[in-house]
Amino acid sequence: MNASSPAARCGRSCGSTPIWAADCAQHVLRFFDECRPDDDRPRRAIALVRAWTRGEATMRECHNAAFASNAAGRDAPPAARLAALSAGQAVAVAHVAAHELGAAAYAIRAAREAAPSGQGDAAARAERKWQWDQLPDEIRDLVLDDQKLRNALCWDVFVD
Repeated sequence: MNASSPAARCGRSCGSTPIWAADCAQHVLRFFDECRPDDDRPRRAIALVRAWTRGEATMRECHNAAFASNAAGRDAPPAARLAALSAGQAVAVAHVAAHELGAAAYAIRAAREAAPSGQGDAAARAERKWQWDQLPDEIRDLVLDDQKLRNALCWDVFVD
């Protein structure tokens, strides 16, 4: 993470950031649940980062949940794998605030992969718009600035 990025300057003080990351991951979790309904690791990761914001989980628990969620996506179809990675990035916000963009970027990629043939770009744009619509006012500028700074690192999913 770039030490001058908005997320790095925010740290734990931006409580809305992990919630927004969790919302992004939760929005595409259905792609994972549809193909692996008995594997709750990504769902638990999302719940855990929400618990962390309330002081009910430790950073170590979140760190371990990130690895578990990422592992859940191994060998899954692309949209399911990307949804699991989105959940892993969301819970990793407890460890490194900059992972908020990872959660959003993987969610956009999951939406693109899950779309019918020829509709991937439209699905990605719709997911990105949904994410922007969910941004709380107190972190809107922070996240949008961070997306501009790190767009290339995030597969250029934040611009058309």
